[in-house]
Amino acid sequence: MLKTSDPKSALWSSTSAPPPDTPPLAGDRRADAVVVGGGFTGLSAALHLAEAGVDTVLVEAEAPGFGASGRNNGQVVPAFSRHNPDEVVAEFGSERGEALNAWVQDAAALVFDLIARHGIDCDASQNGWLMPAHTESRLAVARAKHDQWSARGAPVALLDRAETAALTGSEHYVGAWLHRGGGNINPLEYTRGLARAALNAGAAIHAASPATAVERNAGTWRVTTPNGIVEADNVILATNAYSGDLWPGLARSVVPLRLLQAATKPLSDNVARTILPERQGISDARRVLWAFRKDDAGRIVTGAAPLVPGYRGPLRDLCAAQLKAVFPQAGDAEFEHLWDGKVAVTLDRLPRFHEVAEGVYAGLGYSGRGIAMATAMGKLLAERVQGTPASDLPVPVSPLKPVPMRSLLIPMARVRMNWWRFLDRLD
Repeated sequence: MLKTSDPKSALWSSTSAPPPDTPPLAGDRRADAVVVGGGFTGLSAALHLAEAGVDTVLVEAEAPGFGASGRNNGQVVPAFSRHNPDEVVAEFGSERGEALNAWVQDAAALVFDLIARHGIDCDASQNGWLMPAHTESRLAVARAKHDQWSARGAPVALLDRAETAALTGSEHYVGAWLHRGGGNINPLEYTRGLARAALNAGAAIHAASPATAVERNAGTWRVTTPNGIVEADNVILATNAYSGDLWPGLARSVVPLRLLQAATKPLSDNVARTILPERQGISDARRVLWAFRKDDAGRIVTGAAPLVPGYRGPLRDLCAAQLKAVFPQAGDAEFEHLWDGKVAVTLDRLPRFHEVAEGVYAGLGYSGRGIAMATAMGKLLAERVQGTPASDLPVPVSPLKPVPMRSLLIPMARVRMNWWRFLDRLD
């Protein structure tokens, strides 16, 4: 039986090597820094801190990669989910805005650099990322993104219908923009590879060790878990959509959105080679995007956001319809994996870097671009712990603010997505 909300139902759980040994924290200890959360952000922070010689302990409530880091589509995207670079400059000014643009542009390269440097076997393919458009009006959206990233020297290309069909294996799209810096990975393998690298660098990682409190005590910070305490001068909160009540206001600063993924059975070689022949990932230009990528066994991985509670059946039907519309050669492909995870979305879809107290830092809110942005955020958090001035960081430090009417936003988002899907059909 397919089962949602269980990480074992995810494709990546059945295709990944076993995780490294990360026993629960037992007893009390002292460290220079403690990281709470074992996703992309926390593991990247722990790795970069340990490589710099900082005595680092990471505590994770479940296991590294348990949350959205181990359950996403696996596309590594060097672009914002909503903003264009010019809009970022208009909001933050030229110097700060271009620094943020460059940070996002370089984030995917950091992922693939870490994979190569640490020998992480995660089905990595850096052949580019595509945003194709199914209508001329949506192609104008893709063209604006291409033009603005191209003006900043990004390795991008604007593709016509024939070029798009050649790269996608589909006649569904009228054109696309390609960012050659993007690619695909097995995200759970990547998180486990980051954990191994951090352990090898000297970090301590403890699974099944949920942080129950972060408190100031005698001039230091104490992070309490069920079976032990870590005292440290610095704390990194890398809990993203799984923040709970650990730090006042952190969970309410983002909106947790459940995204669902589905993976087909491996397609026949004859069919699989006609779909995404160079294995670029697709996140198309629809208002409610359709995303596709192919793994090394010839499975197609796609997904959607739920419209209503009790979404399991409708999700399968929606994903099947999307797949058949774009890749009719796949026929009535059967899905063998169906799973979900929560991502943290900000109202403006930009990531957040917070200093919630002296020596306590948080990074979250990647709004669907977590592989690249969260990895890069972990590196920034490590640099801040080591003394890099906040003014030198490419991501602005922002105050912690609750999202207004947060409890209403998820049902409102479902209504909005229905409306956007209607507009997409009209297009």
